[in-house]
Amino acid sequence: MNMKMIMALVKDEITQTIIDAAREAGATGATVINSAQGEGLKPEKTFFGLDLATQRDIIIFLVAEPKAREILETIAKAGRFDEDPGSGIACQISLEDVVGLTSQLPTLIHEVEDGI
Repeated sequence: MNMKMIMALVKDEITQTIIDAAREAGATGATVINSAQGEGLKPEKTFFGLDLATQRDIIIFLVAEPKAREILETIAKAGRFDEDPGSGIACQISLEDVVGLTSQLPTLIHEVEDGI
């Protein structure tokens, strides 16, 4: 089965919102890496004038290729990525091989078949 990895970098306070939206759209699981640091176009400053790298979470989803675009668009909408600058970004990457998803395969196959 062709798979994609969706990686979302989001404000830590909207992590659960993104996971819930992805599940609603067909994602079967997620991995969260907490407390990554990053900055956008304009670095944020503290009141002492020091750089402030905001906390981000990295959320990784492995999804069936036919559902990937729908999931990507759903999490972008749920996270208001285009409306609220700095709320998050997401991308999808094609995967050549994936192992370890045996327990999820029946669900993935069922969701892909329902979409056809």
